[in-house]
Amino acid sequence: MTERAYNTGMLYGVFGKIALKSDKFAVIETGGLGLKLFMAARTIAALPREGSDVRVFSYLHMREDGLELYGFGSEKELTYFEMLISVSGVGPKSALAILDIANLDELAAAIKEGRPDLLTRASGIGRKTAERIILELKSKVQSAKSGLVVEKMEGDADLIEALSNLGYRREEARAALGKVDVKVAGIEERLKEALKILGRK
Repeated sequence: MTERAYNTGMLYGVFGKIALKSDKFAVIETGGLGLKLFMAARTIAALPREGSDVRVFSYLHMREDGLELYGFGSEKELTYFEMLISVSGVGPKSALAILDIANLDELAAAIKEGRPDLLTRASGIGRKTAERIILELKSKVQSAKSGLVVEKMEGDADLIEALSNLGYRREEARAALGKVDVKVAGIEERLKEALKILGRK
C-alpha cells in the first residue's frame, strides 16, 4: 500500500501505518511524517494493532497556539464531531468525550429524545451545554426507534457502572458493551457477554 495524506480543502483523512496507540491518541506514519491524531477511546479501541495499515478521517483544528489533528473511524463519526463543535461551548476535546459515551446511533437517539442527562455523562459536559446541544442538533440527527435505543442506553449505563466496580476502566467497559450482539437482551445476559469479551483481551 502506498502511504499518503489526502486533502479536500482541509486535511480530510490520513492513510498510513499505525506507529503508536495510547489512551487518547494514535500516531500514524505517512509520507515520512508521524501524525498525532487525538481520538475517542472507542475509536482507538477499534483500530488494528500497531504496524498495521489504516485509513482514518480527520479534522484539522486551528488554535492560537498551534494546530491539533483529530481522527475518526468513519465519515459519519467525523460529521457528528463537526456538528458537536458547531455548538457554542463545545470544543474538540469535549466533542470526543461525547462521542465516547455511546455509539452514533445511541447518541442521535439521546439528542432526538431530548435527554441531557445522558449527554452529561461525558466528562466536562454540564447540563446547560447538553441542553444547548439538544436544542441545536435535534433537527439535524436521524434516529429510528429512538425511545427503544435510549432505554438500552440506560441499561448499558448501569452495566458500565457495574463493570467499573469490578475494576475495569469505563472506556474498556463501553468498548466491550459495544461488541455485544444487539440481540442479547437483559442486563444480566449483556453483563455476561461483556465479561466474556473483556476476558478475551
